[in-house]
Amino acid sequence: MKRDEKKLFRKKVLKEISKKKPNNYKKDKLINSKLYHFIRKMGYRDIMLFIPLKNEANIAPLIKLLREKGYNLYVPYMEGDSFRLVKYRLPLMKKKFNIKEPKYSKRRVKKIDLAIVPILGIDKHFKRIGYGKGMYDRFYMHEGHKIQCSIFLERETYLSSKTLTYSYDIEADILFTHSIVRI
Repeated sequence: MKRDEKKLFRKKVLKEISKKKPNNYKKDKLINSKLYHFIRKMGYRDIMLFIPLKNEANIAPLIKLLREKGYNLYVPYMEGDSFRLVKYRLPLMKKKFNIKEPKYSKRRVKKIDLAIVPILGIDKHFKRIGYGKGMYDRFYMHEGHKIQCSIFLERETYLSSKTLTYSYDIEADILFTHSIVRI
């Protein structure tokens, strides 16, 4: 039952966010600005980001700015049914699920001050509803102890008033959208 409701919620949100909206550029700009100021204020240096898909908040300008300022940036590199973090570096190559990734790196990440995680929505327990592959859940199960603070990121808030998640679904400390920040 819960699994079906989660699938329906995911499908509804995906349909909504796939619509072209003229103000997405403005929303992304606000998100990037808020995130950058938050990162600076908190003094974070080692940051886990994601390389955005076309229907996610475009944080590419934030990534560029953080690189220029000398932050240590890490992004997912898919391995099997999960991923590991690799240092963000160019060039990026398209891989599974049309996700861009840097080249593989053997270097292990020891700590992450801040993890910025894309979401489709959250349920009433502030748990992540993602794309349904469980990659972030598996990553957090093994590597979550290395992460000081987690942020869920989406352009708009898509909240279910029901419990759609399970005990293994990840939670965040903060939700960022273009218009709100919830802690």
